[in-house]
Amino acid sequence: MSEPAPEEAAANTEQAIGVGTEEPSSEAAAVTTPVTIPAADAPEDQITSTEAEPGNEENKLTETSLTEEATTERSEFPEVVKAEEKDVPEEANVEITAAAETEEEKDPTATVKFQLLPSKQFITIASSLKNSMQELQDQLAAKLKVPINVLQFSHTGKSLPTTAVLSELGVTPNGTVQLDVVSNDPDNVPLKPKAKQEISSSDVITVRLVKENNEYEDVVVEIERVARKKPFLGGFRNKLTGSEFHHASAQTVTKRRPQTDVERFNRDCQTVFERNRTSQTTNTTSTQMTKIGCYVSTQEDKLMSPGKYITYQEYFDERFKAVIVLQSYFRRWQARNIVNELKLDRDRRLAWEREEEIRKRREKEERIKKEFERRMKPKTKEDFDLLYAALEKWRVEELGHIDAELDGPERKAALCSLLEQETQLIASIGRHKIEAGKENKEKNIQRFLDKAAAPKRWKAYDGRYTEMDTQYTIRAKEMRDIYNSINMKYLTQDERLDVLLTLKHTVKEHDCKLTREITELIDREADLLMRGVSDTNLEGLRKRISTLFLQYCKNPLFNPEAARLLKVPQDPSTLRKDIYFCPSANQYLPSTEFKITANSRSVGKCRKVQELDNAARTRQDFSHYRIMLRNLRRTEETYNDNSKIAFLIQEKDLQYLVENIWATQSILSAWDDLYDLVLVRWDRDEEWSPWNCILLTKDEAIAHARLDHLNEAYGQVFILKVKNKHTLARIYFSRLPGMSEQLRRKTTGSQRLPGPGEIRGKNVLNAY
Repeated sequence: MSEPAPEEAAANTEQAIGVGTEEPSSEAAAVTTPVTIPAADAPEDQITSTEAEPGNEENKLTETSLTEEATTERSEFPEVVKAEEKDVPEEANVEITAAAETEEEKDPTATVKFQLLPSKQFITIASSLKNSMQELQDQLAAKLKVPINVLQFSHTGKSLPTTAVLSELGVTPNGTVQLDVVSNDPDNVPLKPKAKQEISSSDVITVRLVKENNEYEDVVVEIERVARKKPFLGGFRNKLTGSEFHHASAQTVTKRRPQTDVERFNRDCQTVFERNRTSQTTNTTSTQMTKIGCYVSTQEDKLMSPGKYITYQEYFDERFKAVIVLQSYFRRWQARNIVNELKLDRDRRLAWEREEEIRKRREKEERIKKEFERRMKPKTKEDFDLLYAALEKWRVEELGHIDAELDGPERKAALCSLLEQETQLIASIGRHKIEAGKENKEKNIQRFLDKAAAPKRWKAYDGRYTEMDTQYTIRAKEMRDIYNSINMKYLTQDERLDVLLTLKHTVKEHDCKLTREITELIDREADLLMRGVSDTNLEGLRKRISTLFLQYCKNPLFNPEAARLLKVPQDPSTLRKDIYFCPSANQYLPSTEFKITANSRSVGKCRKVQELDNAARTRQDFSHYRIMLRNLRRTEETYNDNSKIAFLIQEKDLQYLVENIWATQSILSAWDDLYDLVLVRWDRDEEWSPWNCILLTKDEAIAHARLDHLNEAYGQVFILKVKNKHTLARIYFSRLPGMSEQLRRKTTGSQRLPGPGEIRGKNVLNAY
């Protein structure tokens, strides 16, 4: 490309910026021209011209590169005007001089760059040279939305007072100065950098345009930043000055070509026919040297001298040293990564331990709170067992204090007082038991009616459940609704009469002594209601009607669904099977009412007699062992290997196993909280039994279940200790009916660790 003349360069500059052709106004105001000037070194920013309002001196934030480029281009235009002043008439010169004087009368301005420390973000504003540091602080505080007193300006490392003026810093008109800004309170009011879209400021520059009629015009150009990247449309570079000029793009929408029916694209014009041909291109090279008629300068020639010769061994040694250095740095980096991973693992472990500690403490608090509520409001048999156990514990402690501190008549008096207190506490527990019995009775009645009215339900092949109502379940639903209606309170007289009429029509379907009595009571209540008797006086009568109708609902003749829920079977022949005599209660009861322990040789006492004996004398709380046994049976069900022994032992057997065999503590950590202890299989491939179990905490049980080889996980001393406990358990539980059969069928093989096996010989303690 040939170098353009100065006039052509000026013309090109005018063309690149976009010179307007309109005449300037008489007031020499700025003309708004839609011009886009992308900076040469910042193609992502967009420069657009906007209309300048009188007195509008809003400072806009922009990039440093845009301000410098705009300043460079603005300083070049007066030279173009001077070059063309010779051909301008005298009248035009007068106008230009007047306009120049008008410009000189205005306040000179300069570009101020604020560098926010320590983020090093730049904020650029245009300010008058007469402005003080206080005014600049006001402007910057408004943009950053921070208090004024926290801003501190400095220039070239020196702090600036608030009374300093911008012109005192040596700034020339239209020049640029950089000020460092720090916060006096960086902890509370830091100068945080903001995203570009959050800063609504831009640069405003004035560009002087030279028109074709040798006139000039000042145009206010606002530099806006755009998030998108502007496309590069080409440009040119001035070879004399080295300045680059990019083509600008209009901000209007591209005009679309109107749609026509003319076919522009078809297969014929888009098909390319290729043809392969071989060709040999020429590559001309030449050398040139000094000869007659041709001189070649030797000033830029270089003298090349050979260096030191390096043998292969020396080269290999240097490379080996370099490899060692690389390996050392790599191993250092690898070791640092390993250490960082270990630190992360340690932090995660500590965090998990803290969470586990918090969880356990929360569970313990909830358990204590629940036990306190159970003691204050007992409702179930387990709650009353807990109360009796606490009473016995208190009695034993008080008795110990009396025996240790008192003697003679004082001891007898204290024992009498203790007996009276115990009697009062037992009476209080009895009152709670009566109230709980009434409440539980209503719940049992409602549960009985709900079970009778429940539809038939079975599981299909796809896992979904199917429900079906039969004529008997529909009948049970009607009777349940009637029973709930007659027990409802706060009914009006008409509503109560409607309920009684429905009940009368229902029981009249069968004629017997019970239905006639119910009908007579219904007529009596209806007559009393018509006479205006209060509801308080009718409570006894309504209670009789409710009780008689409940008997009606439990009769299989009137409610066939009740037959499968009654404890007493309807067929007398079934009473001859599995019926045993309880000498303490003097009753014949089914086998389900007796608890068979490991040392039982007969059926013994029934459940009710044992509960009464426990409340009167021993007062033991088996709730912990009941929960442990329930969890054990639930775990054995998940194995699905036809385990039986876990469902044969009772709470007392589990109590003996935990207290006498395993000493009520984990064999690994000696943790003695029963709420955290569980009995799991020692060998998970064999059925659970007292001689194939181990007492561990919940966390230890989870880890034990993951072991594949017990011999590798535990030491020989620990394994012998566990085997010894298995031997003691085998001796005690071999007398349990049903377990002896399991013991005889026990095999000695195991894939991971040999089981207890079959005991032979007289000394069972030396079996191992």
